[in-house]
Amino acid sequence: SIYQKSEENSKLLGEDIKLNIVYEDEDILIINKPAGLVVHPGAGNKSGTLVNALIHYCGNSLSTIGDSSRPGIVHRIDKDTSGLLVIAKNDAAHLNLAKQFEEHTINRKYIALCWGKLKPTAGKLVSLLSRSNKNRIKMMSSKIKGKEAITNYKTIEIFENKNIPTLSLLECKLETGRTHQIRVHMNYLGNSIVGDDKYKK
Repeated sequence: SIYQKSEENSKLLGEDIKLNIVYEDEDILIINKPAGLVVHPGAGNKSGTLVNALIHYCGNSLSTIGDSSRPGIVHRIDKDTSGLLVIAKNDAAHLNLAKQFEEHTINRKYIALCWGKLKPTAGKLVSLLSRSNKNRIKMMSSKIKGKEAITNYKTIEIFENKNIPTLSLLECKLETGRTHQIRVHMNYLGNSIVGDDKYKK
């Protein structure tokens, strides 16, 4: 199956990329996305994305609401983040899911391994997030401009001994879903996520 991208006059093609399907019915798919897989085509990623895999697997059975390069996509997670994504197989499901995300009736929790110990070990981070003034592909935390971002975190376990740097395993519960939100907030605290080369202090 082929989807037409009107703004670029190019075609999105299905590709036989293995999907880890956790749940499926006539309205939705829940995919466990591996780290390294880009969610949808964009600059520098024209193929090999989750969307290409979905087109191959679902054919025309994906929602068409929103950007034509993102059929079925209701929400996203970063390329290097693994986790569950809900895919809409029709427009009614897409609208229903979008409403749940907007009204925060869907709980989103993330597990992150960060450098050092967080002080306090649990808390609520509230700030404005906007594009970085220094690097447009990064986001920054601000008190004066951007969209409100709220991250609730708690330390699950601290790994500490004389042979390795101290690490903290966190659970992060989001009240908002801003671009790079957890990464920016942890970096702001001085406890960047292990393996995150973009936001490290």
